[in-house]
Amino acid sequence: MRRYLSIWFPEWPLDRLRRARRIAPGRAVSTEKPAKQHAFVLYEKLARGLVVATANQPALDAGIHAGLTLTDARATLPNLLAEEIDRESDTKALTELAAWMVRFSPLVAMDGDDGLMLETTGCDHLFGGEAGMAAALSERVALAGYGHRLAFAGTPGAAYALARFAAAEGAPVILSPGTERAGLADLPVSALRLSETTLTLLRRFGLTRIGQLYALDRKALARRFHSREAADTVTLRLDQALGLRAEPFAPFRQPPDYAARLPCPEPLADSAGISEGLTRLTEELCATLSANGLGAQGFLFHAFRSDGETSCLQVNTARPVRTPAHVLRLFREKLDKIDPGFGIDLLLLEAIRTGPMETSNQPLSADLAMTVTDLGMLSSLADRINARLGDGCVMITQPEARHPPDMAERLVPFSGKLPETTSPPETLPGLRPVRIFNHPERIDAVAEVPDGPPLRFVWRRVIRRVVRADGPERIAPEWWTYLPPAKGETRTLPRTRDYYRVEDEAGQRYWIFREGLYDDGRGNHPGWFVQGLFA
Repeated sequence: MRRYLSIWFPEWPLDRLRRARRIAPGRAVSTEKPAKQHAFVLYEKLARGLVVATANQPALDAGIHAGLTLTDARATLPNLLAEEIDRESDTKALTELAAWMVRFSPLVAMDGDDGLMLETTGCDHLFGGEAGMAAALSERVALAGYGHRLAFAGTPGAAYALARFAAAEGAPVILSPGTERAGLADLPVSALRLSETTLTLLRRFGLTRIGQLYALDRKALARRFHSREAADTVTLRLDQALGLRAEPFAPFRQPPDYAARLPCPEPLADSAGISEGLTRLTEELCATLSANGLGAQGFLFHAFRSDGETSCLQVNTARPVRTPAHVLRLFREKLDKIDPGFGIDLLLLEAIRTGPMETSNQPLSADLAMTVTDLGMLSSLADRINARLGDGCVMITQPEARHPPDMAERLVPFSGKLPETTSPPETLPGLRPVRIFNHPERIDAVAEVPDGPPLRFVWRRVIRRVVRADGPERIAPEWWTYLPPAKGETRTLPRTRDYYRVEDEAGQRYWIFREGLYDDGRGNHPGWFVQGLFA
């Protein structure tokens, strides 16, 4: 039986604004709290002008509500305080609060603009039951300065309805499994998350409570609405709330494959305690992975502070690992970034991107190994470099199926495997040099005939006379990667390359090419370049 916890913040934008102003450093903010002591509203700009988006309780008591124009609101209360709502900051703050909620459940979803939904199946026992979880969560959220309502139920729809229409501040509603029908009967139909148009039709028919919909014939409901879509919406929401039809639950972040948590009896205030806690969690998590024959390519460490803030560290590995010493070594490169603040009361370590580990017997010596490169040691070195310098710093060269030699490879992050190297096919019309420049270097060359090899060339201010030459090896341009220029547009099109292997008087061998053909209509005279050097 699944269980869900709905958290509703009745004055979410106002509470978020008050908290941001209270904790923002260096901002000159009055000690007076107008959102608490005076009528205060947040407005937004719509097509019909400035409209009230939300109002605090004194403003509500004066008859000001959401949807009222700001002009009418100020006509009702001349001393009304108002400020434009910041939707982006509100969403960001709610997302950060959702991330903090992983201390209670790994499955957290956004529930509208002012609520969160947690799937708490199997999590409440960590707090002594749902009542203990509600008390711990309520204490933390209230300490952070957010007014809230809590409700537990067996479906997201029922939890949503109870949190908004039955729960009170400090009095969570815990609905026993299978009692959704009785628990929702006396709630208004607006608790079913229906549109205002649908709610107006229901009230017109005298249907104001959810319990009145239980005995109503579905076909009769469709006839009353004169719209099958509207009737289906009502029945869908009702069935979802009662658990008769499944409702999708989309957490804002994927749950970890494996996790270990460590509650702290006393808040941790120094790095030594954090390091010791991380050591215990790493050993526990790696033992669990080892028991399942798995390793992880990522580890996420959360430190939950007593003031409601969260510090997170993440390390990634090239290959799945489960050795505690290696994981701890990666974390200790970043552990000083965690600020304990007023104390840390919970540590959480998650394993992500888990997979089977490649295990094999270690050879007695390197001479007995099947390969010269130890990928395990190489991956460990790459992990340490990435942990110190940043993810993606270790790169390897990957072959690329491209015609131009200087584009036939690319750099990719090291993923624990080396690219398979294959020897050039026998039909390759020429050898390649051991050293190829990333970017061909231009030279001044003189050839005996326009399409022949050079007799001499100047490279890096030195004249080099050619005594031997072999070629050409023609490489055509990749015409499929370029589009012809439009009418009136000037665009440089790729040109054919003729490669030569040449040797100068000093015995140095070069790989040079002529880019372009005479009268090919793709630019001026062909240019000469050095592409690489032979041994």
